[in-house]
Amino acid sequence: MTILRDVLAELFGMFVGDARLTAAVLVIVAVAAALIDLGDVPPLIGGGVLLVGCLVVLIGAVVRAARRQRAMAASRTT
Repeated sequence: MTILRDVLAELFGMFVGDARLTAAVLVIVAVAAALIDLGDVPPLIGGGVLLVGCLVVLIGAVVRAARRQRAMAASRTT
């Protein structure tokens, strides 16, 4: 039971660790689903929106983390 609790805690930590990233991905998934269901967009186009949107969010998160890391390193040296 302890292993299951540890695994669930890790999964929860991954999704809550960066709330902005989680929220952005959920918004992109909702937009892609809405385009397909409500907008009569072909699923291939919706999948492309999902792919490009998630890549943009991921790159943004990496850039933001790199800037934060660089700022922390600069504050330690001064």
